[in-house]
Amino acid sequence: MLMLAACGAPPRAPGTAVVASGADLESGNPLVTIHPLSRQVQRHALFVTLVKLDSLLHPMPYFAREWTWDASHQVATFTLDSSLRWHDGVPTTAEDVAFTLAAAADSSLASPRRGDVAAIDSVYVVTPTTLRVKFQTAVPELPTVLAELPIVPRHLLDTVPRARWRAHPFATAPVGNGPFVFVSRLPGRQWRFARNHTFPTSMGGPPALEQLVVAVVDESATKFAGLVSGELDLAGVSPTMAQLVRKDPALRLMTPPVLFSTILAFNTTRAPFNDVRVRRAVSLSIQRQQLVAAAVAGFATPTEHAIPPGLPVSPPQQPSTGGDSGNDADHLLDAAGWTRPAPGQTRQRNGQPLRLTLLTVGSGDMAVEQLLQADLATRGIALDIRVMELATFLATVRSAEKGFDLVLTGIPGDLALGHLSALFDSKQRGGALDYTGYHTAELDQLLSAARSASPLVAAAAWARVNAVLARDVPVAWLYHARGVQGRSVRLEQVEMDLRGELVSVARWTRREERR
Repeated sequence: MLMLAACGAPPRAPGTAVVASGADLESGNPLVTIHPLSRQVQRHALFVTLVKLDSLLHPMPYFAREWTWDASHQVATFTLDSSLRWHDGVPTTAEDVAFTLAAAADSSLASPRRGDVAAIDSVYVVTPTTLRVKFQTAVPELPTVLAELPIVPRHLLDTVPRARWRAHPFATAPVGNGPFVFVSRLPGRQWRFARNHTFPTSMGGPPALEQLVVAVVDESATKFAGLVSGELDLAGVSPTMAQLVRKDPALRLMTPPVLFSTILAFNTTRAPFNDVRVRRAVSLSIQRQQLVAAAVAGFATPTEHAIPPGLPVSPPQQPSTGGDSGNDADHLLDAAGWTRPAPGQTRQRNGQPLRLTLLTVGSGDMAVEQLLQADLATRGIALDIRVMELATFLATVRSAEKGFDLVLTGIPGDLALGHLSALFDSKQRGGALDYTGYHTAELDQLLSAARSASPLVAAAAWARVNAVLARDVPVAWLYHARGVQGRSVRLEQVEMDLRGELVSVARWTRREERR
């Protein structure tokens, strides 16, 4: 059966690009979304942001055509494009921007972007096309969240209690204002978007494509087969298949930097991971170099640190230790009261075995999970693997009462490192990324200082955050990913960098086959 038929799609019309997603898009609402591809679609296709980032990650005009600063560099006044409309015809105004920023900061919504907007003190609507934003302190340039957070429609959401936004129909039938218009969704199978013929010329004009289709294809082999057959134009492929993509003349392999980290998150609210010695012992036991080589064919940077490479504040890359030879991890477990077992046996304390359950949504062939299981077995730790469906997994790990041991998950990053706030800031306790239950006043202060730091001291400020996380180990960072994308040679004008895989989607073109 043809892949697109399996996805419920009609025959491909000219000017249609089909992109594969390994899971259904999480939501059409950007304020409640953590799924990386969903964020890409929202930011670059369905909605607009206040400003854009250029290739050097500096802000440039978009919905805001220009902005000026007061003498203190604490207040920015934006002049907005008057021609932008929501896809239902209603003008997009400064009221929508103010509404979006207020919603992102609202604790009842528990938005993953809440920490990113914490630097904003107040927002004042001067006119429908003029907006004034005051920041908590003087800032050298606009925070990147203003280029990453899509604007949502006030006229459709202002009467909806924010606690209900995740379940509201807007999440699955969104009304945007970007270069592509939402057309339809087949749950678990496909999202379809069409060219916005009225997208303002001042903001780039209508996209080159007539349609953009996101097809849900969860198997790596099926993605590769779809690329080879021409039914898919762009798909993330298994790193083990990268060489096959390279060898096919009809395909191109793209390996852009991506802000995505794979972690082990410890439930620090209960034993055994309420003891930092056990957390550190588990982290030391992981053979990260081997993990990256075997599980993702080297398309990642093994790490024990929170800040991904490629950012202005990234520390110099240092080789991962590759795991502990045995002594350090064993001594930590000894000190925590877990007695050393005979070879092949499990450590015990007070007659109870050190047996843990790892929650995961599965990593393809489960290579990561099995390698972790083997690494911990060498320390006398038994690891059971429990695979969960994504919605159940998220509900479990986000619960205020955390009844699990540890989870393997990917964390989508952002240019402002807001994901670190979403994981650990006390103001976001119970939020979308509060997996560990780890929050301290010390880290709150360091995160606040790092978010507001000037470029001259930002690297040092984030280094202090990184040092506390390395000391307390609420999370074992495993590796920072690199994208592995297969692209049809027919799909042109595709650029990928830290801004995302879809950063140039409005300029994509697709050469049609000759009949």
